[in-house]
Parts: sequence; structure tokens; C-alpha cells
Amino acid sequence: MKNRILYSILLTVFSFCFTVSAKQEKYIKHSVSTGETVNSIAQKYRVTPYDIYKLNPDSQNGIQLNSVLLIPPSTTVVTSNTSKQAEPKSNPTTHIVQPKETLFSLSRQYGVTVDALKEANADLLKDGLKFGQTIKIPSTIASQEIYEKPPLEKPVPAPEDTPKAVVKSEPKAEKPAGNSTYHVIEPKETKFGISKKYGMTIPELERLNPQIVNDFPVGLKLVVSGNAASTSETITPVVVKPAAESTKKYLQEYVVKPKETIASIANDFGISESELIQLNPELKKGIKIGIILRVPMVQKANVPKKEQGNLLKSLNTNARKQLALLLPFNISKIESDTVNSTQARLKKDKFLNLTLDFYSGALMAIDSARVLGMNVDIKILDSQETKNSSNVANLFQQNNLGAMDVVIGPFYQSNVEKLAEILESTKTPVISPLSKEIGKKYSNLYQSMPSIDMLRNSIFEYMRAKDGNIIAVVDSKKGSIKQYIQDNHKDTKLVGLGAKNSFVADSLKIHLLKDKMNYVIIASESTGMILSSTSAMLALQKEYQVQMVIMEPNETLDFEEISLIRLTKLKLLYPSLSRPNETDEANQFDRKYKKINKILPNQYAIRGFDVTFDTLLRLSQDITFEETVQTSSSEQIENKFDYVQNTTYGYSNQGIYILYYDTDLTIKEAL
Repeated sequence: MKNRILYSILLTVFSFCFTVSAKQEKYIKHSVSTGETVNSIAQKYRVTPYDIYKLNPDSQNGIQLNSVLLIPPSTTVVTSNTSKQAEPKSNPTTHIVQPKETLFSLSRQYGVTVDALKEANADLLKDGLKFGQTIKIPSTIASQEIYEKPPLEKPVPAPEDTPKAVVKSEPKAEKPAGNSTYHVIEPKETKFGISKKYGMTIPELERLNPQIVNDFPVGLKLVVSGNAASTSETITPVVVKPAAESTKKYLQEYVVKPKETIASIANDFGISESELIQLNPELKKGIKIGIILRVPMVQKANVPKKEQGNLLKSLNTNARKQLALLLPFNISKIESDTVNSTQARLKKDKFLNLTLDFYSGALMAIDSARVLGMNVDIKILDSQETKNSSNVANLFQQNNLGAMDVVIGPFYQSNVEKLAEILESTKTPVISPLSKEIGKKYSNLYQSMPSIDMLRNSIFEYMRAKDGNIIAVVDSKKGSIKQYIQDNHKDTKLVGLGAKNSFVADSLKIHLLKDKMNYVIIASESTGMILSSTSAMLALQKEYQVQMVIMEPNETLDFEEISLIRLTKLKLLYPSLSRPNETDEANQFDRKYKKINKILPNQYAIRGFDVTFDTLLRLSQDITFEETVQTSSSEQIENKFDYVQNTTYGYSNQGIYILYYDTDLTIKEAL
């Protein structure tokens, strides 16, 4: 991210502006007409369906009337003499059905329509096309131009044509008295398998059953021949079996509604995504409309809104409290190091420097607590920790940590979890000060750093709250990000990429809406892709409302090639664990810290102050520490503490800021 003090580089930014021009292929824009499918459009332009899916990822879920598709240039190699029309020839009278053949493939092979094949074999095809059948080919003339397309470097079948599982049992079709035949979707069945069974194509199946274009729920009754399904046809909910544990605590069933995601449901019920998935293992395969989930009895929306900023007004300095800070000084290692001096060790030991910075901030918080008259005894102990070891067991025995009102630390997640396990029986709150991990199941564990998933979800929640049109440009190297979006934020439109992972401006434009803010997520560490996509966004700002978004920190944006002016014009929007603070209180803190330490505080020093001071404030109340996090959030120098209780264990901090780069070259909080 850019340095928060932006004014000092203002002149440099204006004098150095990097622009990029790139040669782009010409793409055809095709407006979908009635009855068209991806296959028919691909045939029209002599490309493969995969070529269309690559540039238009959303078309894998079906195409809509009047929607616009980008069609790549055809690389078709015509094998016949294109200067002469292919000589007409009559079809043979019969054909023996081979494995994997369908009515659609046969219609293409013999230049006849599917309906003509069905009419000529009405009795034979009552139960669908089967291997080994001898069918009649209607007498007609085929005058098709034969052509081939060179194979792709990595052949990838269209997702909707790829069987996801082998169905061992033969599903039965329901044959009513009327002209329509129905089929009920069974577990593990796919569009591919059902369309093959009944001699149909996937587009034909979707035309008869529009409700499966974007969904394919088990239990839904499909029309496989005859008239289209009634619009009143409802989805039969599928009950997802919950995990065996914790069933007593999850007593409510919840039916998934359209546009809901795993993240949004977890947030509504005040639990993490991993908790929701653990209770509903079927969610690992994705979420579907109509399935029934096990969730907490009370929705998060019913919880009273927390008050903020009132902790200073309700201090209780009468009751004496005890706080322990476990910091990884590793003094014994420093003293036993006969090779490096303390000064030399400080120069190369980044973890020790981080510890000392955090400690310096914590000391200022302790000093502020004394000035305010807070009645807290404080122990500062050396946790002597590495990633794989710590001294917490000995510290517990030697310092009676079970009698503490709160413990901050250790730093490493595994060590703080070990201490939480030891102290769980005494219900002593243990605060993890720096780890972004989700944490194990200890009721007394408080994760003070929001997790990566929380950061990502917060920006999507903000964009949805603004009723924005969400679009994502995802580098092909960011497969996990693409999967995350597809699994959790299905309302996001993915922009197709051109050859060699190149950005195509038109592929973005077709997703933009005139009447909404278009939030364009950029997920790439490629300078070239960021420059080309942001250049297109800047050009599109003349016609549309466009704002650039990132889901997590991206160091590439710090490179000189990507000018700050570019990001401010696009009002770069992003989630952050901390905020820029230019208030009098924050400036006063900076001055005092510099006076003591001869340097301005860095993020770890400020974090040390914020975590410690928030804890001291909560200890100095008339209620318990746990009750304070349930009723109050707080905001310190740069960090927010808004703890939410996980349904099965502990607490997580959801104090996240949504920030943006303003055109006056400052970073501001989005409202």
C-alpha cells in the first residue's frame, strides 16, 4: 500500500506518469438472440465453446437474451477447398448409435435437425437414445463446410459438459399421462449425465428447465421431453446432514435463499465460515438454493448493537484487577549468545525488533492507565517462544496465571492456543495480539486480529450494502482467489482474459451498468495487468461510475510504475486492519512516543498500545472482561476492537476499516 503521508510525493507523482499501450486483438461483440446457445454461436463464428467461455466466464452458467458476448478471432483452418461449395450428398438411411453419441451430435453429423430425428424415430426414442440402437436418418441434403480448429495448448472441456461424478444406479424418469416426461435429480447427477441419458444437449435441457441455468439442486423435477416446466415448480429442499458434534447447540434449520453465500450466512448468524462448514459438511462442495442448514437459534441481526467509545466514561477504579503480558524477549538466548552483541542481534533479528516495538507501545498504554487512575497490577513475562516451543507451562505454574483477570500473549498462534487450553478451566481470557489465524476451539481465546477471510468478506459486504455491481479481474495465477469468489460470492461477475493471460477492455465493459457504481476488483500481482486494467477503467469513467477495489494488501501497487494519481482517480477501495488517524489525540501520542523513544511509532508500537489500552479499559469496568466485549466496541489510535462470539468457541475481532484513496491524495474511511 502507499505510504499514508501522501503529500510529500505529490510533485513526483505529477511529474512522473507511466502509461502503457498494448496491441490488442480485435474481438467481435455478439448480442444473444432468441434460441441461441453457446454451441450455436461458436459454430457461427468458427470458434470452440471453450473460446467463448474463456472470454465470458459467466456464460458457463447460461446465456441470457440480449446479453453481449465477446467472440475471439477465428483460427479455423478450412480443410476443404473454400473457393468451391461442398458438393451435396444424401444421408444414409440408418445409423447404429455409438458410445457418447447424442441426437445433437448426430444432427450435426448428418445435417438434419434434432426434431427431424425425433420425428423419424418417435417409437424408438421413447426412452431416450441408447448405445447399439439402429435409428433412421431422415432423407435430406447436407451442405456443410467442413473445417477444423487447431487444438488448444491445454484442452479444457466446457464445465457444464464435464461429468462431475459417475452415477452407478440407473435413475428412473417419471412418465405422466400427458405429453411431458419428467426426471427427478438424484444425488451426484449432472446436467451432462441427464442430457446424455435422454439424447439431449445441455442447452436443450436448460431451455426446458430455465431454473437449472444457475443452479442444479437435488430433488428438482426436470422436464426431459414435451412442454417446458411450469414456473410454479418449486425446489425441493435438501437437508444437509450436520456434523455429529454440537447438534444440541444448533437447533434451528435455515433454508438457503437466492444470492446468499456461505460468508453472508455465517455473518448473519455470528459465526465463522469454517464453523458453518463444519456443521454442514456438504457446503465444502458449494452452496445451493433450497438446501437446509443447521445454524444458531439467534441471528446476529437480533443482537443489540454495541455502543462504541463509552469505556472511558464508565471507569471503575475501586476493584483491583490483574493483567499479564507474555512477550517473546527470549532473554536467555540473548545472554547465552557469545558470538553476537546485543546491538548486532538487534540489527538482524526482525522478530526481536517487532517484540520491542510492541512492548514500547504497551508501556505507553500502561503509563496512560496510571494517569487515568486505573487500578490494575501488571506482570510482564518472557514467554521464551519460537514457532514450535514456548515457556507458557512453566510461567503458568510459577506465576499463578490462573488468577489473572486477562493475559495478553504469547505472540505465536500455537503458543497462545496452548495457554488458552491451560487456562480454559479458570475462564481466564487469553488475547492473541498479532496472529491473523482463526484459532482453535477454546472458549477463553480472543483473536484480536481479524482473519484474512474476515477482511475479504468485509469488502464484499460493503459493496453489497451500496447496491453495487461487483466485477472481478482475476489473474490466472490467482486460482485460489477465483475459487474463493466462485464459492462465496456468486453474484460477482468474472472478467474473461485473452490469450496469454492478457486483459481485454471489452471483456470488462460488457459487465458494466449505467445506473450503479461498478466496483472492479483487481486480483493480480502483474504490473502489466494492473496497468492495462486500470487504464481501461480510467477510460470508462467517462461513461460509467467505476471504482477500483482490492481484497487484501498488494505490494505491486507500491511500484513506481503504478502512479498514485492513477489510484486516486479510481478511488482505490480496500479493507484494512488499521486506519490513518490525524486527530489531536493521535498527534499527541506520536509526539510523546518520539520524545521517549527518539523515533516515531511504527505499526507494531501502535498495535502494542492499542491492544494493551483496550484491555486495560475493559478491565476497569463494573462488569467482567467478557461482558464488556459483548456490549461495547472500542477504537484506539489506529485499531478497532469489535469482538464477536463464535458460536462454539471464543471470540474474534471484526473491527475492520473500509478505506479509499481520495483525489486530494489522502486516505479516508468509506462511509
